[in-house]
Amino acid sequence: MSDDVLNRPPVHALLADGTTVCIRPVTPADHDGLRRFYDEMSPENLRLRFFTVSRRSGALAADRACAPARPGYRALLARTEDRVLGLAEYDTAAYDTAGEKNTAEISIAVGDTLHHLGVGTLLVEHLVSAARADGVTTFTADALSENREVLRLFSDLGLRVTRRFEGPEVRCTIRLDQDDTYLAAVEARGRAADVASLVPLLRPDAVAVAGAGRTPGSVGRAVLHHLKAGGYTRRLFAVNPGVDHILGVPSYPAVGDLPVTPDLVVVAVPAAAVPGVAEECGKAGVRALVVVTAGLDADQARTLLAACRAHGMRLVGPNCLGVANTESGLRLDATFAAGHPRPGTAGVAVQSGGVGIALLDGLSRLGIGVSSFASLGDKYDVSGNDMLQWWECDGRTDLALLHLESFGGPRAFSRTARRVTRRMPVLTVDAGRTAAGRRAAASHTAAAATRTMTRQALFDQAGITATRSVGELLGTAALLHSQPLPAGPRVAIVTNAGGAGVLAADACAEAGLTLPPLTRNWSAT
Repeated sequence: MSDDVLNRPPVHALLADGTTVCIRPVTPADHDGLRRFYDEMSPENLRLRFFTVSRRSGALAADRACAPARPGYRALLARTEDRVLGLAEYDTAAYDTAGEKNTAEISIAVGDTLHHLGVGTLLVEHLVSAARADGVTTFTADALSENREVLRLFSDLGLRVTRRFEGPEVRCTIRLDQDDTYLAAVEARGRAADVASLVPLLRPDAVAVAGAGRTPGSVGRAVLHHLKAGGYTRRLFAVNPGVDHILGVPSYPAVGDLPVTPDLVVVAVPAAAVPGVAEECGKAGVRALVVVTAGLDADQARTLLAACRAHGMRLVGPNCLGVANTESGLRLDATFAAGHPRPGTAGVAVQSGGVGIALLDGLSRLGIGVSSFASLGDKYDVSGNDMLQWWECDGRTDLALLHLESFGGPRAFSRTARRVTRRMPVLTVDAGRTAAGRRAAASHTAAAATRTMTRQALFDQAGITATRSVGELLGTAALLHSQPLPAGPRVAIVTNAGGAGVLAADACAEAGLTLPPLTRNWSAT
């Protein structure tokens, strides 16, 4: 491993079940953890990995991965805070000697209880990216022919794989060419994992509100009231050390004292207490947090995010209005908005809670119901990209409304939005399009708004309809809600001015629409 690899920051990624893991280069400090990883491996898993059940093989593998950096060798680790989940490595040494400097041998090891979760696939995807950067174009791997798990992993990558059987073994050759098939496979895996990770947030089986108090008008109490009054159909708790019940909801001193572990905890405690509550939630096994608290300083924010990553919790906020899902069997309204969102098919995601309240109120007045709603706030984790992928797969949403002041990953957002706009209209209000607006966005959500030209190119590329105000956004939503998209690209133009008809025909043709010639018998009545 070269010094640049060792210095690369870790990447947090999602497994197939939505669990968050850390992918990073192996360092010498990982030696004990790798030894435990191999010591805990079953004899059968050892045999499939090393073709022998000797524990000595695992010890040697740990020594090799943690050895001083050497040219042509890389090793990546998947781990949570307290244990190693998997290891993937490649080595060009044997091929360098043979004069094949663009080929490397790859090996993968995954813990016994972690198969079918995508640990190995994630590691290989990241190893492929590193190999390409190093000029490696081909991986080879030897496996026992009975090792169906690793053979399926290679075949499902989306890369070109050839196999050669040699007795009980199979030699796989994997070409690392980046084409649309591979990118589509990576995207599909990421989308499935992302949606799975949002289930505890948007379809929780149990919710707790930390910071719900007895004082009327407090934010925590308002969220608890909305959950109860909105008819949330699953288990609901309050967390407050001073009382046994709040608004008729059972209350407990701490998250760890709850009779069941909630999927979602809404955090409405003072800013200084937020990191401690997040750590407590993580240790208890909570899967998602909505932090409505505002005013976190840099250290508090950093500690909050670290706790969420260490324990695999998805995070909405901080500084947000909350989330809602109007599904009839759930009726989740974990917000402190004035009223409950009307059930329907429009997905709404905003960075500003005030804009969220205005949109929910405006949509309700227009008779447009909401499928799910997320106020993203400072957007430390869950983003507009996540919500687009949720709406794409939830089976209910047919119209998406966004208010985003910043884009953390414009490329990923563009790819997702371009795919989603093929299935439903995606509307946005173009917030922060001026220098003054960008300065206001930075002070409002602590994120720099994307430059105007970049935003316009992003919207055009992704097929997003951008409006200039909340009023325009609501008007466009009303139009598309009452007039669904046509079934095909064929368009007829009816006009009382020939010049206007010519301009309309040009615009339709440039948009990829078809203007079929009309017969003489066609007429409008």
